[in-house]
Amino acid sequence: LRNIRYKSPVDPTKMGVGKAIAVLTSGGDAQGMNAAVRATVRVGIYTGAKVYFVHEGYQGLVDGGDNIRQATWESVSMMLQLGGTVIGSARCQDFRSKEGRAKAACNLVKLGITNLCVIGGDGSLTGANEFRNEWSELEAHVCVSLLKGKITAEEAKRSSHLNIVGMVGSIDNDFCGTDMTIGTDSALHRIMEVVDAITTTAQSHQRAFILEVMGRHCGYLALVTALACGADWVFIPEMPPDEGWQDHLCRRLTYQRKIGNRLNVIIVAEGALDRHGKPITCDIIKNLVTKKLSFDTRATILGHVQRGGTPSAFDRILGSRMGVEAVMALLEATPDTPACVVSLSGNMAVRLPLMECVQVTKEVTKAMAEGRFEEAVKLRGKSFENNWNTYKLLAHVTAPDVKSNINIAIMNVGAPCAGMNAAVRSAVRIGILQGHNMLAVHDGFDGLANGTIEPMTWGYVGGWTGKGGSNLGTKRSLPASMIEEISLNIAKFNIHALVIIGGFEAFVGGLELVTAREKYEELCIPLVVIPATVSNNVPGSDFSIGADTALNTITTTCDRIKQSAAGTKRRVFIIETMGGNCGYLATMAGLAAGADAAYIYEERFGIHDLETNVEHLLEKMKTTVKRGLILRNEKCNANYTTDFLFSLYSEEGKGVFDCRKNVLGHMQQGGTPTPFDRNFGTKMGAKAVLWLTDKLKECYRHGRIFANTPDSACVLGMKKRATLFQPLSDLKEDTDFEHRIPKTQWWLKLRPILKILAKYKISLDTSETATMEHVIKKRGTV
Repeated sequence: LRNIRYKSPVDPTKMGVGKAIAVLTSGGDAQGMNAAVRATVRVGIYTGAKVYFVHEGYQGLVDGGDNIRQATWESVSMMLQLGGTVIGSARCQDFRSKEGRAKAACNLVKLGITNLCVIGGDGSLTGANEFRNEWSELEAHVCVSLLKGKITAEEAKRSSHLNIVGMVGSIDNDFCGTDMTIGTDSALHRIMEVVDAITTTAQSHQRAFILEVMGRHCGYLALVTALACGADWVFIPEMPPDEGWQDHLCRRLTYQRKIGNRLNVIIVAEGALDRHGKPITCDIIKNLVTKKLSFDTRATILGHVQRGGTPSAFDRILGSRMGVEAVMALLEATPDTPACVVSLSGNMAVRLPLMECVQVTKEVTKAMAEGRFEEAVKLRGKSFENNWNTYKLLAHVTAPDVKSNINIAIMNVGAPCAGMNAAVRSAVRIGILQGHNMLAVHDGFDGLANGTIEPMTWGYVGGWTGKGGSNLGTKRSLPASMIEEISLNIAKFNIHALVIIGGFEAFVGGLELVTAREKYEELCIPLVVIPATVSNNVPGSDFSIGADTALNTITTTCDRIKQSAAGTKRRVFIIETMGGNCGYLATMAGLAAGADAAYIYEERFGIHDLETNVEHLLEKMKTTVKRGLILRNEKCNANYTTDFLFSLYSEEGKGVFDCRKNVLGHMQQGGTPTPFDRNFGTKMGAKAVLWLTDKLKECYRHGRIFANTPDSACVLGMKKRATLFQPLSDLKEDTDFEHRIPKTQWWLKLRPILKILAKYKISLDTSETATMEHVIKKRGTV
């Protein structure tokens, strides 16, 4: 959770003693805000602070009275799975005036609140910063209230300064400095549900579909939607199309029909403009396509559907992590600390000066207004820029005239997972655009040994992005026992490079091929492993394709189970998740679903721990929250099986609660991929083939490919803030081969949060803290 170490004797459960924190949500609502509110309240209480809800945003702050109420542990129960914001949000004119802000200040002083946590967009956060900057002036108004006897001298003295920390809640992902804002991932889930539904009807009729998504000033939703559904065209405000785009669009749609695609998809951000600043609307595009091409065309404007529904697992975890970081930032702040916003960079929580982020966000708008579009894309940040570059690569469908005569084979290895097909599709299409011949290897290493290999064309992988499972077919077999046959087929099919998409078997299989290079010269070709497994247990990457989809499946199931338990009262559910020996799914689903405990192999537990958990649940049943949720990773302990835990909890809970168990099984490997997995798979597939293209040039010697250096066989993984190619051989040291997991796993640092949010009296390690970074320095010069 935190990045920089320093020695601190602070007891985290005493950090907030004598302090008060208020939390409010402002501006447009976003799914995941409730997770952030819940975490802020519970971690605030854990530190000994008083925590207050401010109902109805800034309006509630101005009106005071019943709008500012103390929160309890139970008052945030069952909030995680709710969309919108339970404490309400409102546009507030009163807060824009000094008089209104003075009333708000008076209400805070009266309650001794000197820490304010604001969850909202850039307007809400700017307002909070202004409020803080003029706090000393507002004190004069407070003095007037003092004279009138509304507050005491002691209350006024206690509130000499105000600390502000912001969390960005916005479905548009339009705030610079963070990779993802709370609500964006959930909005993408709503959009993809509609796209998938539209795709089936449109393919039945040979139709063109135009879909307008939200994003008045930011094209993030439109851009990721276009990548995640393989759209033919996307219109975003940051990068208006070139002059003559109408003809270009019609040519592209015609070509798609010519090569056999029954469906055309065009995505439009609501703020899309042309080069002259004129809006590009659904109707304009529909009229163009209908008149010029006579295509059967339909337009759909999604509107507020995108804001609705239950938050995704990603947004719940993001909101929870941000809430913890916000409380720590508030309690560590001094009068000299600038107002900060807690953000996500890669998989790391960082703190950034609020006004620097606001300044850069305004610079994007300015760059767009002045026609500096390339700069606007860069200012949006690395994540946005990478998405745009990947879209540009895949959107141009004309293959080069000159072929490279390179053959690249693609295979899936291990258990199937959602997102594999998206990675294959983008790898194939990028390869074709590079002039390569792309070969499909069916059924993993078995297919490579048996020669079930065939060419793939552009159309071969059409529509693969949204399909779950593995269209190529996949097996768990490793290559060592059939290395002779594999080397013969690599020679027979003249394979120059290999893309292996899969789980731990893909990693081990890649290593076996590298080891066999000494004996078999045919295996001296560049190869890249792309981690794809629900278990998220491949060394060299913090995330695997497929894990996000599995996590959402588990979280949705847990939501339903919690509802059932809430209806029955005094019931505890024990859920078994997949993951082999890796506890990623159990831990993250525990955070996303609000579990009371998550048992995993990496964190050993014994009978004393089980006893503590049972006692915790017995105490919980005395409160208003009369239900429990326990997650157990399938291989967390050979003796403490799911049946054993069920029997233990049933026996110990007799007369207080009853028990039920669920083994989720293979449903976790199925389903349509989430937007994250589609997008992640698409980017990883593209990166892998571009890397292989460069590597092949390096390895070309005397008319043939020869690659035997460690850096010619790599895992493409995401580490902290970057995607890296790491040699397979270098990752051996960090691998526990017996238990099929990496020796170091970043998400283990999130486990204390899971326990604190479930009300366990444990110590949160405050020796590691996120220091303030600078977004302007981070971007370099503008």
